[in-house]
Amino acid sequence: MSLISYEGFALLTLCMLALDLYQTRNGQVTIKKATIWSLFWVGLALIFNVVIYFYWPMMAPDSSYTNGEAATAFLTGYLLEKSLSVDNLFVFALIFSQFAVPEAIRPRVLMLGVVGALVLRAIMIGVGAELLTQFHWILYVFAAFLLYTGYKLWREDEEEDQDFSTSLPVRLVKRCFRVSDSYQGHRFLVKDSQGWMATPLFIVIAVIAMTDVMFALDSIPAIFAVTKEPFLVLTANVFALLGLRSLYFVLEGMLSRFCYLRPALAFILSFIGVKMLLMETPYAIPTLVSLGVIVVTITVAIVASLRKTRRIEAPESN
Repeated sequence: MSLISYEGFALLTLCMLALDLYQTRNGQVTIKKATIWSLFWVGLALIFNVVIYFYWPMMAPDSSYTNGEAATAFLTGYLLEKSLSVDNLFVFALIFSQFAVPEAIRPRVLMLGVVGALVLRAIMIGVGAELLTQFHWILYVFAAFLLYTGYKLWREDEEEDQDFSTSLPVRLVKRCFRVSDSYQGHRFLVKDSQGWMATPLFIVIAVIAMTDVMFALDSIPAIFAVTKEPFLVLTANVFALLGLRSLYFVLEGMLSRFCYLRPALAFILSFIGVKMLLMETPYAIPTLVSLGVIVVTITVAIVASLRKTRRIEAPESN
């Protein structure tokens, strides 16, 4: 893999993060603005996919992938990570509600969450790629983990929402610091006559960091079932996460309507787990088939969810 491709993409990522931070600098994000930026990030990912198709040999001169295979793997990985990242939005909304995070500081919290997720996933991609190179049997461990995660996500769909107020990060922060009663803007720590104490924002960031770890453990094994090319795995994750903040503000008031989304994600994770188990057999599932399964599953889940909630809301409005 060419080092230039990693260095160039790292610079591009920093520029995109700066742009994302700039467009929410005043803390106010309207649905119209968020929609425009969501479409921008999706369009940027598709443009990058075209670049991969035409310039893949320059990006990865030692890769065994053809241009078409690399572009298909990136697009499949991107859609897979984008689908899984929507589940992050449910958790973010729940955290914001439970900790009464003011709307003005939510864009900054989401940015920190995205940056944390990018760092964690970059580390896990490097570790995962090395493990797969040195220990081939890790592939089957990843597959088993995905199948278990899919089963767990399916079962959790009917359970009550998780209570983060007693989670490990909250207990650790409260053990190390006194906690103020109210938010102090974007400040994590404040000082009074008795010394330093944490603000509720410090606790929220700690909880977000914990969820970043949880979601990385799901998503990284999943995308390795699509491609083992570290550069494609990394870029698909980056583009999927970059539009997450804008997508949150687009879907913030609609998340409760996607009642079939988590069962759909459970099915996708299980399917990817099976794909990983079959990778070294004559029954290996082509990446193009995986792409079709992901697109059809998410589309059906969204359409069915909106139709169901529309039927439920119709009698209530009469």
